[in-house]
Amino acid sequence: MPPGGAASALEAPADEAALVARIAAAHAAGEPLAIWGNRTKASLGRPVQTAAAISTRALSGITLYSPSELVIAARAGTPVAELEAALSAEGQHLVAEPPDLSALCGPEDGPPDGPPTIGGVVACNLSGPRRIALGAMRDHVLGVRAVNGAGEVITSGGRVLKNVTGLDLCKLLSGSRGTLAVLTEVTLKVLPAPEATATLVLRGLTAEEGVVALAAGLGSPFGVTGAAFLPDEAAEAAPALGPGGSATILRLEEFAEFIPYRAERLSALLATHGVVRCLDDATSRVLWRSVRDAAPLCVSAAEGVWRLSVRPSSGPRILASLKSWGLRCLLDWGGGLVWATGPATESSHIAVSAAAAAAGGAFWTVRAPPSLRAALPVVPPESPSVAALTRRVKAAFDPKGILSPGRIFAGI
Repeated sequence: MPPGGAASALEAPADEAALVARIAAAHAAGEPLAIWGNRTKASLGRPVQTAAAISTRALSGITLYSPSELVIAARAGTPVAELEAALSAEGQHLVAEPPDLSALCGPEDGPPDGPPTIGGVVACNLSGPRRIALGAMRDHVLGVRAVNGAGEVITSGGRVLKNVTGLDLCKLLSGSRGTLAVLTEVTLKVLPAPEATATLVLRGLTAEEGVVALAAGLGSPFGVTGAAFLPDEAAEAAPALGPGGSATILRLEEFAEFIPYRAERLSALLATHGVVRCLDDATSRVLWRSVRDAAPLCVSAAEGVWRLSVRPSSGPRILASLKSWGLRCLLDWGGGLVWATGPATESSHIAVSAAAAAAGGAFWTVRAPPSLRAALPVVPPESPSVAALTRRVKAAFDPKGILSPGRIFAGI
């Protein structure tokens, strides 16, 4: 099993004080540490080669929940499902709709050590279909507690919606993947959950036609909170869709009494793009959960997975380009998020990288063999000036470079 990655080698400090002591000792010894939650996103990034690994899974539990203030706080190792259950009981939800990527990028040496944790979701800045309408995960992080690479506790933000005290490190640490500091607690803004959901479906459109229809829906006043295009294979594999060609799908979420009116008006708007079918609440929820987790791609164990962020209008061109390389795709975020899967080879990786660069976008390598992730960039290379800033930020948070070294960029 690879150093720093084996479940048996994971240390799980019992509380924040124990984590502080462990990282401080590693800092003093110059000992690199791999930082994990439950390893549900183990292949997301470059392989981390260390002699020891730290898990935050023991730092668990909701520490604050104020439904009236729309705020919840939890330790980093708290399962996302635990937060969702507590919020659901009060008619609220996590706005960013974080995906569960366990099936796509769990560890190669066996199953994950547990369900996705809220610390892991924030550390990777993971957002689902609702991101196109209501913002990314980092936009809903009000505050964090973390331990930097010198074993010091740092805090940023607070536990109220209106908070402007001190430097805003929340957005910096959201998406840093454990390379700057180890999150120990996060505070999130939440919102009332919609009473009902409906999905409008158009079948058989080309990708270009589908993205035009999605743009029309997103630009309408009817509150679309999900907009995706599933090519033929993905549509056939998606719940409730089946055969019938590609599927262009738009989601409405609202009070139950308003859904019929909005669905009717949006259907009329989209009628020029094709025949519109409406899916009910229960079917819609299952469908969008599947899209959230990229499940319609039907990724096999031997395939690689990539995630591209581009202008929505570029989505169809990327889909066509990657199809010529033998990759399958689906489009979310109105065409701006491209999930791609296919042969886990260097040529596939280069095709994805080139497609993202040509569109002026970015990519993540979600899953590929360790040798490929070690040899090729897993995210686009930074310009010299930005790379220099990245190194300075890393040095400020982690002076000896002991936290998940090289997970995002080689040598950092």
